[in-house]
Amino acid sequence: MLTKLRLSGFRNYVEAEFELTSGVNVVVGQNAKGKTNFLEAIYLLGVGDSFRAKRTEEMVGFGLELGKVAGEVQLTKTDQMSLEVIVNNGTVMGKAVNKRKYLVDGASKRRRDILGLLPLVLFRPEDVELVSGSPSPRRRFLDSLLIQVDKVYENSLSTYEQALRRRNKILDDIREGTASRYALTFWDGLLIKHGQVVTDKRRELIEYINNLFKKSDLFKDLEIIYDMSAVSESRLSQYKEAEVAVGYTLVGPHKDDFVVKDKSRDLATYGSRGEQRMAVLALKMGEIYFMEEKSDKKVLLLLDDIFSELDEVHKEEVLRVMSGRQVVVTTADEGDSKMFKGAKIIRLS
Repeated sequence: MLTKLRLSGFRNYVEAEFELTSGVNVVVGQNAKGKTNFLEAIYLLGVGDSFRAKRTEEMVGFGLELGKVAGEVQLTKTDQMSLEVIVNNGTVMGKAVNKRKYLVDGASKRRRDILGLLPLVLFRPEDVELVSGSPSPRRRFLDSLLIQVDKVYENSLSTYEQALRRRNKILDDIREGTASRYALTFWDGLLIKHGQVVTDKRRELIEYINNLFKKSDLFKDLEIIYDMSAVSESRLSQYKEAEVAVGYTLVGPHKDDFVVKDKSRDLATYGSRGEQRMAVLALKMGEIYFMEEKSDKKVLLLLDDIFSELDEVHKEEVLRVMSGRQVVVTTADEGDSKMFKGAKIIRLS
């Protein structure tokens, strides 16, 4: 449970400190007051990354060299832990530094070391892209969930992405005539080995969520179809000429996708906006239950002004799943807080 959040030079927060309760925390403020920034800061503590910034320096307050997000996490009745993430534009006091620094109880750590310490699930209106958007948000959905609960997956995904970047560079060099195909051998091996792990773990997650759908009265007609791009020696050989021609790898988990169907109807193409939102809610429910089962911890729910997007039936489902979990929910209408009995109100002015 996150009990305290301190922000310094982060986005529009110069210096701020907030106490959080174990139940529902409602962050109220007009547009541009920092509601989504508040959630982004918490997400940064849990996942070590932003769900919106394309560059790290975007998170640093205007005119500042660095920003800090710190939080206190209650582990048991007597034990707690401090998490801190420092972001900068790559230069501090004239010296080149890493753009992000992670600390646990004051000790410097790698990003992978903080994953899973504060398990969380984010739900925001933009998540409709999980159904109707390009494949990238769907791969991020799978990855952001799995890296929080599975160290093997995190390691294989990281190694795969590094090997992919190196392999793409060599393919480009082969096209320019400055490298031979033999230079791909080592990287092909890494790509196949770790790509298979990524594929297997993603398939396991999708099967888990599909089984949840079958047991649910609300989502029983939904099904996720995994559009897998397997990587193997034979498939790499099959596309070897085309890959040299374009200068990048054409098969593998970086090309994966999935489709959400309702009674065999592709919701991306044939679903209404309401049906797509319903499918996103179903995916998020799957995310919550999978993460809690794998981590043996209750997740922290981050809800970014979502209730205006839901009908009454699905609003009730969100309220049901909020019970017994720590929640941070943002809204521009303080009247929304009446939905949450005993909620703590955090007003941003």
